[in-house]
Amino acid sequence: MTKSGKLYLIPCPLGDDALQTIPTYVVEILHRLTYLVAERAKTTRHFIKATNPPKPISDYQIEELNEHTPVAELENLLKPVLEGHDLGILSEAGCPGIADPGAKLVEIAHRKGVEVVPLVGPSSILLALMASGMNGQSFAFHGYLSQKALTEDLKRLEQLANKHSQTQLFIETPYRNKAVIEQAVKVLQANTKFCIAADLTLPTEFIQTKTIAEWRKKPLPELGKRPAIFLIG
Repeated sequence: MTKSGKLYLIPCPLGDDALQTIPTYVVEILHRLTYLVAERAKTTRHFIKATNPPKPISDYQIEELNEHTPVAELENLLKPVLEGHDLGILSEAGCPGIADPGAKLVEIAHRKGVEVVPLVGPSSILLALMASGMNGQSFAFHGYLSQKALTEDLKRLEQLANKHSQTQLFIETPYRNKAVIEQAVKVLQANTKFCIAADLTLPTEFIQTKTIAEWRKKPLPELGKRPAIFLIG
């Protein structure tokens, strides 16, 4: 019986100007792999090219795994590792398996007895929590809030934060940053803490935590379409 390979969870930079956030040992593992599963192949090729690989980009065999991938196809993506080859999973940005469809493949790998190896790299969720000054002992990440019930969702997270002394984190599509910030400042309680963390690890990084009362006293940041994470505490 062929011994299965290892499944490596390979972090990606959070932006084009943050290659230095990827440890050398991660790049070395990436360079020796041939089989990869990526949320978006184009982004992965761009990342690999930036690391100055010792072999042509065309040598990498990249399959895509995203929210549109049928469940029936997931096991087929593991075929290389079940045949004895090491396989890497890469997210669009940050750590695969965290708020990322790669988690589905990792779940199957465990069922198949494949060794799963997480590698060190940037996680926007943890970086935002670290820099927020909010409770890092108890926290919850909620992904995207409802566009139709944004006010209700914001108040619900505020209630959770107060009831459990728990930091609540969420993200939003970048083009909706302005609407989310304006609504949060409008509907949350004056003493509630609200953190905005954008462009983490990039030269344009912006991180500020203030009470809602403090946010109301100054012009709100213009984030444009920059990726951001929001925290309520």
